Amino acid sequence: MPQHRPAEPDIRRYYTEVYVEAERLHRKPQGRLEAARTRELLSRLLPPPPATVLDVGGGTGAYAGWLAAAGHRVHLVDLVPAHVAAVRDAHPEVTASVGDARDLPLPDGSVDATLLLGPLYHLTERADRVTALREAARLTRPGGPVVAAVISRNAALMDLTRQGLVDERTRPILLATYASGVNDPETGFTTAYFHRPEQVVDEFIAAGLPVPDLYGVEGPLWPLLDALDAGPDDQLFRDAVACAAAFERDPAVLGASSHLLAVATA
Repeated sequence: MPQHRPAEPDIRRYYTEVYVEAERLHRKPQGRLEAARTRELLSRLLPPPPATVLDVGGGTGAYAGWLAAAGHRVHLVDLVPAHVAAVRDAHPEVTASVGDARDLPLPDGSVDATLLLGPLYHLTERADRVTALREAARLTRPGGPVVAAVISRNAALMDLTRQGLVDERTRPILLATYASGVNDPETGFTTAYFHRPEQVVDEFIAAGLPVPDLYGVEGPLWPLLDALDAGPDDQLFRDAVACAAAFERDPAVLGASSHLLAVATA
């Protein structure tokens, strides 16, 4: 098997000691919008159940558990041992193992669909992201979808501005991140890479996949939801979901989403 550099230690530390991933998609309005839109998109993009779905970088199982409840056979792989332990406790219907998205000990064409809803934005080197996509394509049966999430290049500056955290110290850091795509953990997040839409296309092609379809997940209204503390039953939340759906394929608006979803067939 190919040898890779060890994963950045602060990624494991961040998700083990600093941040509670299990709360991310329901604690705040922005997370609830991401979850609602991602699930709606996956319902359209994945084969109907029962399908065998590989959830690479699946965290604590927010989507794996939902997919298993819908009738899919799901195996989750994550870099963080604490996440895998949480999945085994909370979702016994999901199999789970610790692993690296760039090198997975599974046979070629062994799954109907592969999700990469986290790894690409924790790999700062293009070569590593292409390797992860190539692994996903290898594992997916011909004609099955490879679905990957990335964080938009614009998201960090938009989010910290919304929080009132842009000042003389953080502004140069955020502008450097906007220029390079490589996040500085001084912003409060861990080691990460933020994509422009055209980079996602480039990396899919470099991995031997077709040109992917791109979807904006949250749409342009996501910064307002946390700022105004919009609940899931509030009109603003419903309008933000509808707005995201209306603009989801518009190239001029894609980068305004916090996350982009890319899909291509293996």
